Amino acid sequence: MQNERPPLYVQIQQYFKNLIHRQELKSNDKIPSEKELMEQFDVSRITVANALVQLAKEGWIYRVPGRGSFVSERIGELIGGLSEERLSETEVVTPDYPMTAAGGQRAAGRTIGLILPELADHFALRLIEGINRRLTEKDYRLHIALTSNSIDREKEAIRSLLQFGVQGLLIFPCDAETYNEEILSLKAVGFPFVLIDRYLAGIDTNVVRSDGLIGGKRAVDYLWELGHRDIAICSDSILPTITVEDRIGGYMESLKHHEALINPALILTDFNVDYQNADETHPLYRFVKNRMATAYITLNGRLGVHIASICRSIGLRIPEDVSILTFDDPYSGLAEDGFYSHISQSEATMGEKAASILTDVIEERQGRERYVKTVMAPELVVRHSAGPVSGA
Repeated sequence: MQNERPPLYVQIQQYFKNLIHRQELKSNDKIPSEKELMEQFDVSRITVANALVQLAKEGWIYRVPGRGSFVSERIGELIGGLSEERLSETEVVTPDYPMTAAGGQRAAGRTIGLILPELADHFALRLIEGINRRLTEKDYRLHIALTSNSIDREKEAIRSLLQFGVQGLLIFPCDAETYNEEILSLKAVGFPFVLIDRYLAGIDTNVVRSDGLIGGKRAVDYLWELGHRDIAICSDSILPTITVEDRIGGYMESLKHHEALINPALILTDFNVDYQNADETHPLYRFVKNRMATAYITLNGRLGVHIASICRSIGLRIPEDVSILTFDDPYSGLAEDGFYSHISQSEATMGEKAASILTDVIEERQGRERYVKTVMAPELVVRHSAGPVSGA
């Protein structure tokens, strides 16, 4: 059985390491430009740039802005750590052996990586359905990595998928206080990726997301029409995200529009939620039990179901006593009519759009000068979990 080839950018790295090892390239020798390497190896600019960045990170070359890339002066110690045996274990290509991503010679040929925080609800499943549908139409395969909402695992997932040789990445960023520098590195080298649901404020990238500001406004407007004035908005994580900020921004704008005072006590974002245990000492449990709000807007479907469970445990009826409106439908959508009124982000369509943008970027070999930013308007779906305020 023939050995599977390593990723294209790894093959280019090994080619130059081999030249340096054989002393065909020496310290401070200039290596060909990105354009020349694209023609030499029959690959995209993105692949060449990724290979050069990795070589620079490992110390094999150094880059001078405006002048190009040169062989490092410390190649002696690098060669000392790279044995002949190790070199022979890695396939080294030469310019007369053209590399192609579409030739089916690599395990990851025409494969897209999808990075998700978790598969905790039907939002993620519907998103995957849309992505996979579009990638199948384009003859790509999908490889999924879950990060458990950890930025360290997200970084590891990006590195692993690049090593695997995916041609592009779809990234649903995890909750974090800082930007993931691995995502910033992808942008720096021009590697194809699209962010989903969340964007990096102040940094241009390809992104497909729902307009959280509009979603927050529509949620409050609907509950206001039903007579609610004590409307709480809830998150299940203390870690800030731009999506949460946008939705809360819409919540506050709607209240201002209705000339209502903003009560900070009704913005519940300062605790984590343990979905495995119904803790009666938890701040959210006490908040619901003390009837602090007549209606709850939850920033995901899972949290809405959790609050409904708390209500049932203390004898409160939905929607007669308490109204709940969720972002995203907690149910699978297989039933004719779900229970929860919700803000729909059309996640299957979101996935399709993200996959389309990514494959377009990949198939345009020279890359794009401008980024594609798709902002979808969320829709209010009225069902049964929200009703007129009690006593109205």
